Amino acid sequence: MANFFLISVQLRYSLAKFAGHNLKILFTMKISIGNDHAGPEYKKAIVAMLKAKGHEVTNYGTDSEDSVDYPDFGHPVANDVSEGKADYGIVICGSGNGIAMTVNKHPKVRAGLCWTKEIAVLVRLHNDANIISIPARFTSIPQAVEMVETFLNTEFEGGRHQNRVNKIACQ
Repeated sequence: MANFFLISVQLRYSLAKFAGHNLKILFTMKISIGNDHAGPEYKKAIVAMLKAKGHEVTNYGTDSEDSVDYPDFGHPVANDVSEGKADYGIVICGSGNGIAMTVNKHPKVRAGLCWTKEIAVLVRLHNDANIISIPARFTSIPQAVEMVETFLNTEFEGGRHQNRVNKIACQ
């Protein structure tokens, strides 16, 4: 049953791309990225891919593998997304959980923890996430780059999912 679901999601994603629902890849996006000591190499690869596609990237991450506190690098990304200074955000820490919890405290932020390309599709398609959280200790660099590209290229489906997304924020 799980395999059928994943195949269905992949097929819908492929059809959406084929049907031209993926037009935002033709436009430059503003993207903020932040990482702790688990993610400098991930960030380098992701930023290189984003810049090669012409996107504007604001880097709040550390370039060192010396231990740091992930909230210090997540909050600036969340602020940019929350205030409309960035279209999307990317955050990276060891498990992806701590930094996702941090950024999700900000208004208008919907961060999703992704560990596969299929999860990256769903977090955009169904949840309209505007920040992707990557677990550096549980994904490879090529996987992370592919997840970010997939995340940015997937449009929110809306419809029945819009009502659910509207109920996420606390008053």
